Amino acid sequence: MTHPAPTRRDHLSTALNLVNRSVPVLPLRAGKVPFGNCPDCRDNACGGRPNMKTPGPCICPRPCHAWAAATTDPATLTGPAWASSWKQATAVAYHPGGVGLTVVDLDHADAVAWARRTLPATRTVPTTRGEHWIYQGTMGSANDVLDGVDIKSTMVYARWLGPGTGTMTTLPDKVRALIVKKPSPVRPVTVALPAGGGECRHRSPAYLERGITMAEQQITGAASGVHATVYRTFLAVLSKHGRCGCLTETHMQRLFAAAQTKGESPRHCTDAWTNARTALGM
Repeated sequence: MTHPAPTRRDHLSTALNLVNRSVPVLPLRAGKVPFGNCPDCRDNACGGRPNMKTPGPCICPRPCHAWAAATTDPATLTGPAWASSWKQATAVAYHPGGVGLTVVDLDHADAVAWARRTLPATRTVPTTRGEHWIYQGTMGSANDVLDGVDIKSTMVYARWLGPGTGTMTTLPDKVRALIVKKPSPVRPVTVALPAGGGECRHRSPAYLERGITMAEQQITGAASGVHATVYRTFLAVLSKHGRCGCLTETHMQRLFAAAQTKGESPRHCTDAWTNARTALGM
């Protein structure tokens, strides 16, 4: 016996039921992908919706920017700005991290067998080819952490396939460890320092040291938007300390080392430094 495909009304009804449980949702179009950005937001022209990797000023009422558009507001779901998307929707997605969950997406039978051998039992949801294992707790998201295994939690969406069965358990360290990578070695990078010669405004060497230390902390403390944070930090340091000749190779290497510990490549560090100098006319 075949079952009719879910209709627009079915998807919207599902979304509203999830919102009643404070689950942030969004529609998906054919191919299980989000709706593309509107003309005003295409190619991130709007600056990016807040909470994306590069936060920005976008307040677009339409379901742009994938997972970041997920909402728990019924008025948004049923409003005119989302109406055309629901007419084309083929599925409903939710933001696991937005409701404190992590989904271990197991894409084939071997991946499911691995999870049953390795991970603590939790709530499971059948998928087209495998299973979703859902844990309480959030973490970073990553694809292909193992063959057929994706991690969906913060800054990503997962397709809603039903509530599943079983008792949900706490996110285990074995799952968290799947995306922990050994930090790449910090490589010294040679870039040009400003020539200096301007009036020094530093009250003491300690003032400059405090500024460099704060800059390192801003970079290493970035939870998201690392590229933008590195650039803004370089820009701030150069604007305060770049014209008087006080910045040294040691200071610059400390900043680059902080950026590399957050995953920035030497090339990205160099580009950010060069762009900051260019913006300041140095």
